[in-house]
Amino acid sequence: MPTLAATLGVKGHRPEVGTRDNKGLLYVLAVMSLTTAAVHATTLECPAGRKKAGQPSKSRRLQEAFAAHLRHVGRVYPQERHPRVVLLIDNAPWHRGAAVTQALADNPHLELYRLPSYSPKLNPIERFWKVLRRRATHNRLFETLTDLKASVRNSLRYFQTLRRRVKQLLTGRPKKVR
Repeated sequence: MPTLAATLGVKGHRPEVGTRDNKGLLYVLAVMSLTTAAVHATTLECPAGRKKAGQPSKSRRLQEAFAAHLRHVGRVYPQERHPRVVLLIDNAPWHRGAAVTQALADNPHLELYRLPSYSPKLNPIERFWKVLRRRATHNRLFETLTDLKASVRNSLRYFQTLRRRVKQLLTGRPKKVR
């Protein structure tokens, strides 16, 4: 399903965005460095279809994806150069569990700081998600999950080249107009 937002159109003609009966999902896990504004992301595709016998639950798949993401962060920010890496997270169920505990044990320099429930304004990455979704998905219909993933990846690459813009999102300061 496309995410809809306000758009410009020709007067007297209503803009249309198509839909598909596709329940496939793409999860994006990302971290942003508060000092360098670097963005590191991983994705998890969940194709549409009925759950098969023996297939792990959604929470279990996301826990395993989050654990893999933590291992990725541990490689990007090695303990020798970064003795303490603090990650702000919300209280999503996939931020806990045996897989996450094991990933943290494998990377003892990573620390999770859990924000209070229902406080997205305290999490700097929420501002980034809003801008990323606007750029990558709003008012667009994707034929496949692969097309959606390509759009998200392209937008992530775009923001990796615009560190100043990412820093503005992190600090919450609007761009000065001169």
